[in-house]
Amino acid sequence: MFRSRFRIAGEMLVIATLAGSAAAQSPRAPINTVNELEAALLDCWVPPPIEQSRPGMQITVLMSFKRNGEMFGQPRITFQSSDASDAERTSYRTAVAEMLKRCASLPFTQALGNDFGRCAAHHALCR
Repeated sequence: MFRSRFRIAGEMLVIATLAGSAAAQSPRAPINTVNELEAALLDCWVPPPIEQSRPGMQITVLMSFKRNGEMFGQPRITFQSSDASDAERTSYRTAVAEMLKRCASLPFTQALGNDFGRCAAHHALCR
């Protein structure tokens, strides 16, 4: 169990380092909706190489943004497919880290930033 926690902590450190040290690769159109935010993140996604990937793999990442589109705090993986091997999980964690590196700062419109700010201030609005 100690070994698993150590390995996961090390992998999360890699994600945090890659995500925190990067800027967005290219200018993007201002993001005004959650759907546009999802599309922008998908544009940054590059799956692991085919030999390291797994059909049906699922991974959920919790992340927060400031009103200006910069990532706030460190992203956290909250779910991974339970039947994936350690190597597959590691390859997807690396792919997520690289995605966050490419999308480190996104151009939110003032309206979207204000909506996110309102959600942070009044959590009930976002439920």
